[in-house]
Amino acid sequence: MAYSEEVVLRARERLAQAKADREAENREHMEYAYKMVPRIREIDRLLRVSMATAAQRIFSSGENVEEAMEQVRRDNLALQQERARLAAENFEVGYLDDSPLCPHCGGSGYVGSRMCECLQELCRQEQKKEISAVACGKESFSQFRLSYYPETVDAKLGVSPRVVMERTLQKCQNYAAAFGRESGNLLFNGESGLGKTFLSLCIARAVAERGFSVRYESAPHLLEKLQKSKFSSDESTERAMERLVSCDLLVIDDLGTEYPGQMVNTLLYTLINDRMMEHRPMIISTNLTMEQIQGRYSSQIASRLRGGFSRLLFLGEDIRVLKSRF
Repeated sequence: MAYSEEVVLRARERLAQAKADREAENREHMEYAYKMVPRIREIDRLLRVSMATAAQRIFSSGENVEEAMEQVRRDNLALQQERARLAAENFEVGYLDDSPLCPHCGGSGYVGSRMCECLQELCRQEQKKEISAVACGKESFSQFRLSYYPETVDAKLGVSPRVVMERTLQKCQNYAAAFGRESGNLLFNGESGLGKTFLSLCIARAVAERGFSVRYESAPHLLEKLQKSKFSSDESTERAMERLVSCDLLVIDDLGTEYPGQMVNTLLYTLINDRMMEHRPMIISTNLTMEQIQGRYSSQIASRLRGGFSRLLFLGEDIRVLKSRF
């Protein structure tokens, strides 16, 4: 799962702070315990020097090594048992437990070259924050209301908007639940106010909660970034472009609301084509019909959208208008 550099950096900073906090707490507890029960300090000192003391004794007196080591083990066990008893008698359970923040990586975030589960979880949390900043914390499949969609059969389609939207909702839920590198691309197609943005955010949130990296961009903002990258080579711009290309899921909202032009066509085609070549899924929502897409964009873009995306229809009345009536 390709977390952005910024997400990993924020997660590592949080882990480092948590590790520092845990170590500071452990030191504070230990200092207090030493003050209240000086014998614990003495036991810890003896445990630290026991092996060195045994080695020195063996070297100077010629004792049998195995017998001496066995005696050290017995002495250490007795000291540990005494320490545990003193801790239980004087402090609450776990007060002197100086275990590291994470039992697998010790709080470093990595086991060898592999990212530890503790850091992965923080990355997931930071990824979800990015989606929440866009989604305002509201969009989830449970909030989607099919009751807004008419049950009257559409004469052209031979089915009601309610039935169409039931199918669309189910496909979106299935897509989010089974999301992966081979999930393919979705094209949300329909007029304004029918739930395209809402369901795309529902998918983005669900996918991010499963640990995948997600970028959510409005078409105008996306094309602004693409054009900026065309004429800029600064590091921040390059990182922004890398996130757009490499994230697990890219959501482009409101395609067709950006300012048109030949450069827009070229940049948009390159992004879509690059992601399709690398099997990196996309969701694109638009108010345009397929005929309007064909007239507005290059034939290459229209071909990619028609042949490389599963089209989901959004039918009904503008939900914002319906809400204003009540």
